[in-house]
Amino acid sequence: MTTAPTAPITPHLVLARLRPRYGDLPWRPHGDAVGELVLTILSQHTNDTLSGKAFARLLATFPTWEAIAASPAEAIAAAIRDGGLAGQKAPRIKAVLQRIRQERGAFDLSLLRDLPLEEARAWLLALPGVGPKTAACVLMFALGRPALPVDTHVYRVSRRLGLIPASASEARAHTLLEAIVPAEDVYAFHVALIKHGRHTCTARAPNCADCPLNDVCPSAFRVNNAKPGTVNAAARGTTS
Repeated sequence: MTTAPTAPITPHLVLARLRPRYGDLPWRPHGDAVGELVLTILSQHTNDTLSGKAFARLLATFPTWEAIAASPAEAIAAAIRDGGLAGQKAPRIKAVLQRIRQERGAFDLSLLRDLPLEEARAWLLALPGVGPKTAACVLMFALGRPALPVDTHVYRVSRRLGLIPASASEARAHTLLEAIVPAEDVYAFHVALIKHGRHTCTARAPNCADCPLNDVCPSAFRVNNAKPGTVNAAARGTTS
């Protein structure tokens, strides 16, 4: 069993412990904000493999964003059926693309790169069916803005570590985490917590014995079905 945590846990400490395990996490924004928006809508309530297949098939079926916006929702749904919930996502994608064209005169979201962050976020949140996570994905992955997407892994691990209150909603978690994670670390923090949530701090049976944060995590060995065992001090690496 572990003793009570003796050091305050911070995003800096979390990254210092997780980087040796998951490697360097360079931030390389790809610039395609419209594509990221559509892909993120497709990723809702499914995994990356299925959403990726649906996105590839959508682009293979329709040559342009204009073609998608002009097509019946049923045709879009047929193209993205591999991603699941196609009947819900197809009209959402169509509506979002139509709104972008209406507001911008083209399928171009480059204005979001230069707007103040909260204005850029608000612009995206005004689109039909776009929530905090989807908006943050567009801003961070496509445009290199320090908006932090909170998916199920980031949410679970952050709460277990005590970085945010256990009572915080996923929507509130975006605001709370962005307030404490340095802007330059937003991408690395997001990716590291996803990797940690998938491989170590899993939902049902977290492997606390092999976690490099188990000496500072207030939830270590206390989650239902957490794997017991001797604390693996070597896994912690640096404590800075």
